[in-house]
Amino acid sequence: MNRLDIGENLLLVLWIGGMWATGYVVAPTLFDMLDRVTAGTVAGRLFTIQSWIGLFCGVLLLIATSGRRPLAAVRRWLLVVMLAVIAAGQFGLQPMMEALKAEGLVEGSETAARFATLHGLSASLFLLNSLLGVALVGVLAAGRRLSGGEAG
Repeated sequence: MNRLDIGENLLLVLWIGGMWATGYVVAPTLFDMLDRVTAGTVAGRLFTIQSWIGLFCGVLLLIATSGRRPLAAVRRWLLVVMLAVIAAGQFGLQPMMEALKAEGLVEGSETAARFATLHGLSASLFLLNSLLGVALVGVLAAGRRLSGGEAG
C-alpha cells in the first residue's frame, strides 16, 4: 500500500466513518438521552461539523482522482454527487431550517410543519450520501483490486 492509498483511506475513515457514526450512532443516542431541543441543537452542530469535514475530504479525494486509474470516472461521479448533496444541505437547507427555528417552532404551527418538511428532506439527503459513501468505499476497493493493489 502506497502513501496515496494510506492518505485516501484516512480521508475515507474521517468522512464516511464519521458520517455513519454521527448520523446512526451519536444523533440517535442524543435524542434517546436528552430533551428534544438540546439533542437537536447538539446534533445540528455535529452535522454541520461533519458537513465541513465531508467538503474538505471530498475535495481532496477528488483532486487525488487520476483518470488513469480503474473506475476513476465512477469515483469522480460519486464524489461530485456527494459534494453537491453536502452543499445543498449545508448552504441551502440548513439556513432555511435555522431561520424557521429562529421564528419559533410551536407544535402544530405552519412554521413547525415547514421545518419538519425541510428536516425530512435533509435526513433523506443524509441517507443518500451515507449510501453513496459506502459505494465510494466499494469503488475504491474494486479499483485497487483491478490495478493490482494501487489506488483506485
